[in-house]
Amino acid sequence: MTTIEIAAWEAAEVPGLTVEQARALSATRAVTVAPSLAGGTWSIAAGPWVGVLRAAEVELRIRPRITIARLLYLLGYAQDPGAWRDDPVALDDQPDLWPAMAEVFLRRAERALERGLLQGYRTEESSQMVMRGRLRESEQLRSRAGLAIPLEVRFDEYDVDIAENQLVRAATVRLLRVPGVGRTSVRRLRHLLGRMADVRPLVPGQATPLTPPSRLNAHYQPALALARMVLRSRSVDVLDAGVRATGFLVNMNTVFEEFLTTALARALTPWGGRCVAQDTRYRLDQAGLIPLRPDLVRYGADGRPQAVVDAKYKAEKPTGYPNADVYQLLAYCTATRLKTGHLVYAEGGAETSDVFVPNAQVVIHRHALDLGLPVASLQAQIAGLAVAVAAPVGPSGVVA
Repeated sequence: MTTIEIAAWEAAEVPGLTVEQARALSATRAVTVAPSLAGGTWSIAAGPWVGVLRAAEVELRIRPRITIARLLYLLGYAQDPGAWRDDPVALDDQPDLWPAMAEVFLRRAERALERGLLQGYRTEESSQMVMRGRLRESEQLRSRAGLAIPLEVRFDEYDVDIAENQLVRAATVRLLRVPGVGRTSVRRLRHLLGRMADVRPLVPGQATPLTPPSRLNAHYQPALALARMVLRSRSVDVLDAGVRATGFLVNMNTVFEEFLTTALARALTPWGGRCVAQDTRYRLDQAGLIPLRPDLVRYGADGRPQAVVDAKYKAEKPTGYPNADVYQLLAYCTATRLKTGHLVYAEGGAETSDVFVPNAQVVIHRHALDLGLPVASLQAQIAGLAVAVAAPVGPSGVVA
């Protein structure tokens, strides 16, 4: 097995790949693969995806530019801010995402199951030879055409086959399919799966079941947050030119956007109003054919937009459009009729000077968060960002 390691948004020259292997890696759309100018080598360029890919005898590991512990913190905080107040500990020996994810998931799942599998009531609909629960009269008439038995009934069952256990089971099965998870973790995952033999698997394509917090499932919540993180990852399984490529990936753009919108909305709570993430109500044109989706819009008590925020994990500089991020935020300001907007990068060295657009009388404030800081310092940066976002602005976009 040939192992290739590359960081997100970086490129590498890789010798020895066959055409079939290069095609399979390219078909995943997680990386761009092209013949290099140097004979016999391929240029592999990574984008925002991090994780692991396998094609034939090639394993491609795409690592984030932040520590794995910090990545797990960002993922977890967006899922449950109350449960993720610091970095996961003891992950120094886990340089890759999925072995670390498996380790943290196992810790929380095993702790949740210390009391045994959670049990609860669920509604079951089935055909029975004896009456149980309530008769489904319309279904009985439709499907049985007047026959007395079997009976179409609905009844409540009290057992372990409930949504909480189904989520934990589904995440366990997915982690067992991830390349690169260590033998010890695989053994623990199989043991965990064995304990849930009476839990039915989720149907492929089925929406992830809801598990509202309650007194009964409170001890399950940390494990459920991890399970949802695992299940939300992108699963890659393609067959190209006779070579199968598989993998599990996480999009760093989405990770940062969800973390920032969650953390910033919480930090803005003292100013009142409400925040809407990924707001879909806006259109750029009068005909409504060009949809816009700002990462975060803050509304005042009167329901009018007070601030618009766009999150960028990395400053985009596509060929011909070196300031595409500013153009995008200007469109958001135009649609929301705001004279100021906030562009937030996850890079300490990103440009942070304000941009004044004279013809539109719009000011775009650029901010940069340092994700490498300790959690307390990172949250302090977000608190300072909240002050800037909540500050009143004058008609020209200047803070009053």
